[in-house]
Amino acid sequence: MKALVEPIADSECQVLIQEDIFFHCKNGRLKLRVFDDGRGESIYYERPDAEGPKQSNYIISHIPEPDTLRQALTLALGILGIVRKTRLLYMIGQTRIHLDTVEGLGTFLELEVVLRPDQTEEDGRAIADGLANRLGIEEDDLISGAYVDLPAA
Repeated sequence: MKALVEPIADSECQVLIQEDIFFHCKNGRLKLRVFDDGRGESIYYERPDAEGPKQSNYIISHIPEPDTLRQALTLALGILGIVRKTRLLYMIGQTRIHLDTVEGLGTFLELEVVLRPDQTEEDGRAIADGLANRLGIEEDDLISGAYVDLPAA
């Protein structure tokens, strides 16, 4: 897939080493993402657990001390699961292409179309479908849910 993405990407590949700690959450999903350089992000998102393209609404907060937030969230909510991955990030227009190698699960590709305020969910779906066709991604290749939901290989 890397060989298909690189020639059409608008950016150089960015390599990200990430650990996502998912916490029990009544609504949506809450995770603390910790990067290998010590930075962190708290990410809350709502997205349907369905196959195919889906809209995700999210809030990201940059965290200077992710270890202390992890301790607080663990005590308050409990850990649902931990996902460790190496992400190759490319940009194609307004779409983030993630080529993920996920510990214990395997390799995955994710298309994340970042909608502009004047765009609809249908616009995003059309962009994602066009890229999926261009990359040879079939309907049967799609999964639902998040990595934390998948059984370990």
